Amino acid sequence: MTQYWLMKSEPEEYGWHDLVRDGEGVWDGVRNAQASNNLKAMREGDLALFYHSRTGLEVVGIMRVSAAAFPDPRDETGRWVAVKVQPVDPLKRPVSLKAIKANPKLADMAILRQSRLSVAGVTCDEWKEILRLAGNAE
Repeated sequence: MTQYWLMKSEPEEYGWHDLVRDGEGVWDGVRNAQASNNLKAMREGDLALFYHSRTGLEVVGIMRVSAAAFPDPRDETGRWVAVKVQPVDPLKRPVSLKAIKANPKLADMAILRQSRLSVAGVTCDEWKEILRLAGNAE
């Protein structure tokens, strides 16, 4: 069964357009234990929302996990993991953090409860609501 995620990246470092250009990206550099555990829980085929953090503060696209967790190539300690992701679709309308906060159906999203968490699970209902707000409803 497909699991859903939200993954944050600073657009100046690696944004949605970079992923689209590359066709596939390595999601590495995660150095938070809970976020790393979320990466370890991902399976090939899972879907994730691409969230621009720091600037933009909005969900901008849908990604597919193309490779489950493997050792982070940028980590010399061997402690951390990475996954590979591929772009699926841009959101027709980006969904801002402000819109997420204003929506009662999204009140329990991890992005609101743990704002510094860079990789978080998303429930099926939250996923559907984000896509509805974006105009990408399934």
